[in-house]
Amino acid sequence: MADLPTLVFVPGSWHKPTCYDKIITLLQDQYKLRSVSISLPSTANNPAATFKDDLDAARTAISTETSQGRDVVVIAHSYGGMVGNSAIKGFAHKDVTSNTNTDIDTDNTPTSASTQGAVIGLILKASGFTLTGLAFMDPFFGRPPPAWRINKETGYAELVTPPRELFYHDIPEEEAEYWVSQLTTQSLKALFEGSEHTYAGWRDVPVWYVGTVEDRGLPVLVQRIQVGMAREMGGSIEHRELETSHSPFLSQPLDTVEVIAEAVGGFVGRELVRYSSGSTDSASEGGQQRIVVTVPGARFWQPFSWLKFGLPLAFGHLLGRGILLFGWGRRVWRTRFGLRSL
Repeated sequence: MADLPTLVFVPGSWHKPTCYDKIITLLQDQYKLRSVSISLPSTANNPAATFKDDLDAARTAISTETSQGRDVVVIAHSYGGMVGNSAIKGFAHKDVTSNTNTDIDTDNTPTSASTQGAVIGLILKASGFTLTGLAFMDPFFGRPPPAWRINKETGYAELVTPPRELFYHDIPEEEAEYWVSQLTTQSLKALFEGSEHTYAGWRDVPVWYVGTVEDRGLPVLVQRIQVGMAREMGGSIEHRELETSHSPFLSQPLDTVEVIAEAVGGFVGRELVRYSSGSTDSASEGGQQRIVVTVPGARFWQPFSWLKFGLPLAFGHLLGRGILLFGWGRRVWRTRFGLRSL
């Protein structure tokens, strides 16, 4: 078994895997972490690409690593969180050790639990916690947010908000324009369909959630509510926040790498060895000032923290409890009345 896990990176909508190049280089140089970034078929100029296609790409990447005895940490951003969460099904330690990973659709799935690796953790960045049986747009009742619109003629989700403002507003203009030029198409099918393939993988493994305080795509308030919801529903969630845009891996790569390294250390049960310091002084690449990683939480002696963190997290807990009660009620209804109607 490899000493350190492989990091499998899943990009978000409209993004190529190259968006992770900055932090993958730093993770390799500083911590010798093996990284694999996948391309999502739904962003490959194919309006027919589905969520299942994206899921298969992620599961193939995970299976390739675990079949060679390597553990895996899945790192996902934005829409990629739906893919990353769902891809964990059958790969967690509880599944591998009990040899129940029969749902894996790839040909190279190993059959011996003693020689294969497992997914040992999930890192979500500006993303969400997938609920089994719900497609990406189901929680929005099929209505797109103001940032993008539906184009039924092309089959793509089209950005309405200028991409730099939506994704990269805290990146220097020239670099931001480069990343805007790298954006691709996003299949509508992947966003609106595929509920039968979604899975709450965050309930199977420990999770680190990296929130983005200045996010103009997914408001940080919504992110905090989601963390509270997931904790109430039984998730093991460590929560950190960076004062960045929707793309911390581009605007603050050093801070993002530090959080990832801390998370991986938590998953493996020891602090990772740093092999090179790199650019770890007070200024980050491009001359930008380093920022402080925040551990969100309400503190009695800081009343503002109750408004900033406590209330959103508490509301999330109420939301999570409501979802659990709804699920319980539905199961009872089906048990008592569904069988009678057969």
